[in-house]
Amino acid sequence: MKLDHLKENVGALWDSLTEGGRHLWQSAAGALTRFKPGDKTDLPATDTVDDASWQPSQGWSMLGGDVFEDDNRLVVRLEIPGLEKDDLGIEIQDNALVVSGEKRFERQSTEGRWRVVQCAYGHFRRVVPLPVGVKADEASARYKNGVLRVELPKAVAGRQKAITISVE
Repeated sequence: MKLDHLKENVGALWDSLTEGGRHLWQSAAGALTRFKPGDKTDLPATDTVDDASWQPSQGWSMLGGDVFEDDNRLVVRLEIPGLEKDDLGIEIQDNALVVSGEKRFERQSTEGRWRVVQCAYGHFRRVVPLPVGVKADEASARYKNGVLRVELPKAVAGRQKAITISVE
């Protein structure tokens, strides 16, 4: 009896872990963004970093975001800390908002060694699919406290309507 109970608990635990992993992957897959070092990234020399997991050519970061829709607009918010607004490029391409930029490494003014380097640095490109058509020429953007907010007026105002299709 105890063995059956143990198997049941292990099975429930496994189901919970796989469901959580699947949810994490689905929600985070679009936010995972690769950073590639560029000419101005100014990364530290490899021999000045003790962090064994640090690879200067393979920086990844989560650029989390939200997409809000009302009758007249879409609002896209992306968390992109550590940049200046002039470091960002924003475009609309093929029904998607494309945000690109470069995050530069900040050096310390004293001599020393880097023990941990976990932040991603370099060029990045984040693509956010837009669920409706927008008027790209009327879009506006603001970057404050590490959060980019882009307002995109809809090409056709109103909510998307659900249409019922009968089966014959």
